[in-house]
Order: sequence, then C-alpha cells, then structure tokens
Amino acid sequence: MKKPRLLLTNILVFTITGLIATVLVPIEALINGFDALEIIACVVLIYFSGMSITAGYHRLWSHKAYQANVFVRVVLAIGGAMSLQNSILHWCSDHRIHHKHVDDNDHDPYSAKKGFWYSHIGWMLREYQIQRYDDYSNCRDLQKDPVVMWQHKHYLKIMLSANFGVPLLLGWLNGDIWGMLLLAGVFRLVVVHHVTFFINSLAHIWGKQPYTDKNTARDNDILAFFTFGEGYHNFHHIFEYDYRNGIKWWQFDPTKWLIKGLSLVGWTSNLRRCPEERIEKAKVAMQLKLAKEKVSKLANADEILAKVQIEYELLAQRMTDYYAAKKQLMEIKRQSLKRSYENLEVHYKYKELKQSLAIQKQKWLHLNQFDFLPALTE
Repeated sequence: MKKPRLLLTNILVFTITGLIATVLVPIEALINGFDALEIIACVVLIYFSGMSITAGYHRLWSHKAYQANVFVRVVLAIGGAMSLQNSILHWCSDHRIHHKHVDDNDHDPYSAKKGFWYSHIGWMLREYQIQRYDDYSNCRDLQKDPVVMWQHKHYLKIMLSANFGVPLLLGWLNGDIWGMLLLAGVFRLVVVHHVTFFINSLAHIWGKQPYTDKNTARDNDILAFFTFGEGYHNFHHIFEYDYRNGIKWWQFDPTKWLIKGLSLVGWTSNLRRCPEERIEKAKVAMQLKLAKEKVSKLANADEILAKVQIEYELLAQRMTDYYAAKKQLMEIKRQSLKRSYENLEVHYKYKELKQSLAIQKQKWLHLNQFDFLPALTE
C-alpha cells in the first residue's frame, strides 16, 4: 500500500525547531548564558501557550466543559496560535474525532494503537487525513463563535506575530534579542510541542486505568506535572465534559485551577462536573473487573467470585442509597435556605409596613390636630 504524501512544511518546522532547541540553545547557554529574565520569560510563555491549548483548545472549545468571556477567549486563541498547533477549529475537529473513534486505526487521527511514534508526531508528517482536512461539520457550534472564526481566518498572522513578535519585543526590552528568541521563542515552542504531544502518545501507553479499560487512555501523576494537568487521561476519556482532569484537590492540574480561579472573578462560568456517584461507580466497576481477573486463576475461583459479586452488588446499592440521600439532603438544605430567605424577606417587608403604618398614623394624628370646621357661633 502506497504511503500518503509527506507534509514537508510540518517536517521542516519540527526538524529546524528541534535542531535549534537541542544544538543552538545549549551552545548559546555555554558561550553567553541566559539571564534570569530570559529564563522567567521562557517558563511563563511555556505555561501561557501550553495552557492555552489545555484550557482553551481542549477543555473550552473541544469539550465545552465551561464558558468564558470574550477577553479570556481572545487571550486563549492568541496563546493557542503561539503553540503552533493549527487553528482552534481544525484542532478541535481532530480532537472530537479522536474521542468518537478512540483507538480505531482507520478513524482516530492519532490512534495510540499505531504506536508511540505515530500518535506522538508521526500522524502530522504525512497526509493521513487529507479527505477531511476542510470538513468541520463536527464543529458547527464553534463556527458560531466569532473568536474561533477570527483566529481561523487570520491564523497565520496571529501565529507569526505571537511566535516572533513577543520574543523579539521582550528581547529588545531586555537588551538581548537573540538570546530571548532562542530560549523564549524556539526552545519554548519545542517544549510545548512535545509535552502536549505526550497527551496523545504517552498518556495512552504509560499509567493506570482506574476508571475504564475500554480504551488505551491512562492516568499518570508524572505526566500530569509535565502536561499542565492533562495526565489524568483515563478519567478524561470517560468523563470528557468535566472541566477537571485531576478531580482530587491534591492532584496537579493547573488548568483546572486556572479555570476555577477565573470563575471566581466572573470571567469563566458554567463549570461542568461529572456527578460524584458516576465517578465512584465507574471506579468500583473497574475494581470488580480486576478482582475477577485475579480470582479466576485460583482453585476455588467460582466460590470467591460469587462472594465478590455479592459484595459488589451490596456496595453498588449502598452507593445508590447514599447518593440519593445526599441529593435529598442537599435539596432540603436548598429549600431550607430558600425558606429562610423568604422568611427574611417577609420579616423585612413586615418591618417596612410597620414603619410605614407608624408614619401614616403620625400623619393622620397630625392632620386631626387641625380644626377644619368653621367656628360655631353662639
């Protein structure tokens, strides 16, 4: 079978930037060194452009896990272009297909079952998906977003301005354009490329599967640290509309913290969370499956499996009862709070009417102090 045509532009971009990052940057570091401002700028721009992908392209636009105001969307669109991973519209179209056909070698754009190299970068080196390059029918909702379409229409200009303009400006202000361009420009770009590419490759190969084994996605704390919180990929592939990837407070997910933080000042809203009951039940179901696999190898497997199944069903029922009671309790609290508010409102209304009545009485008494009748003649 003939291989698809090579994408020379992509190959050149990855090759040239990779060589600069691995050869020129170390040479510059040895000869002239990088100052503190250049290092700080590099780290800040890594997080800015990288989290524009995770918070913007991924959780906001691909999965609609939350909503954001125009300012936040424009900033994320610029940062996403700075990461040089195509436009929002194109990226999200690919990603939605990935979720719909995960691990399907014929339809998943970056199927992990084709190996690490293919899912990491190989899928971008040839025209594997040429038949649907301009088909954005799965993103009609995004085509109604003016920010998405503005970035898509002017992607090249925005990408070049962000990748060259920002480092050049910072370098000029710092007095070292070359050093800033190498570190905060090219080296930063290569780092962001590969840590975000790890989400498609390593996050489907290395780690645990606590929620589902119906796809190759894994949870990995180490990867989460390097991918701005996207390493909890097994959770994400079963609960993709949750704005969180790391659901525990201690799990490293700066993308989640950013989204939540912006909601506190009103810049993001409608943060979607999967019900805790669904998450816990998926976890327990996976534990049951693993237990069955282990027990099946024992001599008295049938007896133990029967006990395990009974305990699982009891646990599932207890969980259903618990979360139903929890939901009922929350509703009672909500109603109680509502009644408290209504009672408070009635109380204030009563006080207002009482005061109004007192004023009106005073007016009436004052009015009755006047003698409007003509004086009686004797």
